Amino acid sequence: MTGVPVPAAPVPAAPRPRAEVFSVDAYVGGESNLPGMNRVIKLSSNEGAFGPPPAAFAAMAAAAKEMHRYPDGGMAALRQAIGKAHALAPDRIVCGNGSDEILQLLIQAYGGPGAELIMSEHGFSIYEIAGKIAGCTVRKAREKNLATDVDEVLKLVTPTTRIVCLANPNNPTGTLIPDAEMQRLREQLPQDVLLVIDAAYAEYVDLPGFDAGIALVDAGENTVMTRTFSKIYGLGGARLGWGYAPPAIIDVLNRMRGPFNVSSIAAAAGIAALADPDWVRDGRAHNSRARKKLAERVNAAGFKVHPSAANFLLVDFGAPESAIAADRHLRARGIIVRHVKSYGLPNCLRVTIGTDEECDLVAENLTEFQTARQATLADG
Repeated sequence: MTGVPVPAAPVPAAPRPRAEVFSVDAYVGGESNLPGMNRVIKLSSNEGAFGPPPAAFAAMAAAAKEMHRYPDGGMAALRQAIGKAHALAPDRIVCGNGSDEILQLLIQAYGGPGAELIMSEHGFSIYEIAGKIAGCTVRKAREKNLATDVDEVLKLVTPTTRIVCLANPNNPTGTLIPDAEMQRLREQLPQDVLLVIDAAYAEYVDLPGFDAGIALVDAGENTVMTRTFSKIYGLGGARLGWGYAPPAIIDVLNRMRGPFNVSSIAAAAGIAALADPDWVRDGRAHNSRARKKLAERVNAAGFKVHPSAANFLLVDFGAPESAIAADRHLRARGIIVRHVKSYGLPNCLRVTIGTDEECDLVAENLTEFQTARQATLADG
């Protein structure tokens, strides 16, 4: 019959993700490219200065011949190699798609709605991202001189605290929590609070007797240490990390991780890298020397450099606009560093320790930037 309106078809509802997904911004890694530049010096992601050990390339090429086969889901050979290199029991090791995966699984397993996660004020952003997505309330402890303050962490503990995540050395500040303070934290935290020690930069620490977290894991049932092959071993692109934990936590992680979460090619590279102990020794020696030299030269140029135990320096330019201008100056010369405004440090740039040539170019260009800036100020 004409003239009778036809009801509109109902609009189907779209799938809706949990609200927590939109409570965080997506993680943004360090930039790699600058348009129009023939050569780019990438010092924005704290990657190893020299790439992977040569043996890792050969191992990956050999493993690629079996690419049609699924990897060993338990990563037995890799865990054996890690255990041998660090004098650890392989059955207390779990491997992951970077240490980020292990951190995220821990937060999912022990956090959740109604739980609190504590991190330091300028801690690695993945803790906050993973915590909020899991439904946790994330609380940040005030730092002292950009270093984790154990007393401030303890002040935030409530009956609903379930996890404390700390990087040691910390990213992006480079500061180190002394072993005695880490032990005091563990002793004063409730026994049912999981302490997660993210030791991604442990290989760069040149302090005699430094413990990356192994002793605290061995001392009880409530501490986990995570490590990575992305830094000194130069395998960031392979995505390979591992964790050391009490048996009960290893059981939880093995139940949660994907069945083949580490590729056979990445595992082969990791095993080969661990077989070259000189790589870590030489990389640490270079880093300590180059970091000291670069810090001295940047300080001499008139900029504050915060002490660092890792493979990067946090440089303070005094004001956000100065940090932005310095970043722009370096980019114009093909050098990419990391502006850390998102970490609550708008005055600062984080500079990875690269090769001697790369560090020299950073120092020269920051000196040039300061000279030009002072000349402009003098001209009024």
